[in-house]
Amino acid sequence: MRTYFKRLNLMKTIIVCDAIHKIGFDLLKQESDVKVIDATSVPKSELYGILGDADVAITRSSTAVDEKFLGAGTKLKAIVRAGVGVDNCDIDGCSKRGIILMNVPTANTIAAVEMTMCHLLNAARKYVNSCNDLKINRIWKREKWYGTELYKKSLGIIGFGNIGSRVGVRALAFGMNVIAYDPYIEPEKATKLGVKYTKNFDEILSCDFITIHTPKNQETINMVGEPQIAKMKDGVRLINCARGGLYNEKALANNLRSGKIAYLGIDVFDKEPATDHELLDIENLSATPHLGANTLESQSNIAREAAEQAISAARGLNYPNALNLPLKLEDLPRGIEPYINLVSKMAYLAAQINKGPIKSIRIEGSGEVVQYLKSMLVFAIVGALHDSLGDSLNYVNAKFLADEKGIETSFGELTNSVYKSEIAVKIMTDEAISNVAGTVFDGSEERIVNIGGFKTDFKPKGKMIIFKNTDVPGVIKSVSTILADENINIADFRLGRGEEGDALAVILVDSEVQKSTLDKLAALQTCLMVRYAAL
Repeated sequence: MRTYFKRLNLMKTIIVCDAIHKIGFDLLKQESDVKVIDATSVPKSELYGILGDADVAITRSSTAVDEKFLGAGTKLKAIVRAGVGVDNCDIDGCSKRGIILMNVPTANTIAAVEMTMCHLLNAARKYVNSCNDLKINRIWKREKWYGTELYKKSLGIIGFGNIGSRVGVRALAFGMNVIAYDPYIEPEKATKLGVKYTKNFDEILSCDFITIHTPKNQETINMVGEPQIAKMKDGVRLINCARGGLYNEKALANNLRSGKIAYLGIDVFDKEPATDHELLDIENLSATPHLGANTLESQSNIAREAAEQAISAARGLNYPNALNLPLKLEDLPRGIEPYINLVSKMAYLAAQINKGPIKSIRIEGSGEVVQYLKSMLVFAIVGALHDSLGDSLNYVNAKFLADEKGIETSFGELTNSVYKSEIAVKIMTDEAISNVAGTVFDGSEERIVNIGGFKTDFKPKGKMIIFKNTDVPGVIKSVSTILADENINIADFRLGRGEEGDALAVILVDSEVQKSTLDKLAALQTCLMVRYAAL
């Protein structure tokens, strides 16, 4: 009897909230210490009533890992998002509850690549539309369906990671002229494949075909809208099999109707399911219901990896592809946790100030934080590489990915600090070095106190313009006038003066700042550098 109760205590419950390939269930059910709850057919309104029994949950895009979900999963120790995207997952909410969130980032790579090629070919030949015309309308009208050839046409690829690079290789096989835009990779990654690399986004906009393969984040949402489409050639063909909202959907609809965009191939929408979307009423496009990962091979791979990760997490053995790192606060001295949060934000800010392929990431500290610098370095890596690597980056693989990219990472002691404890992040690219330093006041008040050698003092939160200028009269007025004309409200204006006749302002604003506004600021005679950042 004692052995029986011991075995009961070892049993772990894994709930599967969304449909996965049968192989995933087979792997779960063959484990004697795992109880499986199949909730794939349970209405979402009833799911929350049974979540409380689960130690680990497997979800997909149909289940939002939000406040309600996390509140119901009172025993959850880990969640496996069976796929790449975690747009529907509250990562911070998981972290606050000590729940480890994992994803399956590479199992559907080939499927997504081939789906892109399907839409690329169809954008050229409109075979879906012509097929429907014949099968549904019974119309045989060949002259209605003149297409264009891929051969010798230019293909612009936005984002040249695992998927974008493979699309490029396949497009080359069709004889296309392929151009890649990705400010976070070394040009050699493209050029050694026979793909042209560009830092000029307008060169991408001039292509015959354009496809996007970036993570979805603040920098890439609505990355292509009316201003960018206006620069494209008449009759351009666009593809999006990555994430909904990377192209502005209202701009797509307007320009499809006008004919500026000859054809759109789209597999993803900003809000899904998109059964009532206005794009579906437009003739010159093909739309699929987020099928990028829907191959038998991909679904098998995803289900297998998700099941294996869930089993490992349930046993507390390993957490592959963890996207967060819950801290055992009880093991940390009081006052250290804010520095861990701060270093990630500072690295993210430094990377936004100094864009381009990162060569090195270094953190330095003084006071009590010095002995924790090695642990904090991984937080700096995640912050610095957040926008370039997206969902593929997590706290488990951050150091490995940095090493793989040839990024030097290091830590050391900070000298000549005027604060009891201080931490600094230094990021170097080919073009510049950015330094951001911060401290914590009263045990919890995070502050950034130095940017690039200029003293400042602001909370690392919100939208901001970093503006470096020659220190002469009238600068504040000129900057304020431009922002007022753009209907951008200034929440705070922090100015630091240098010793060589220059100054740096951190301008906190209430709304996002468009590139056109930054261009106007950059055109000021006094401007030495301007960047937009958000924390």
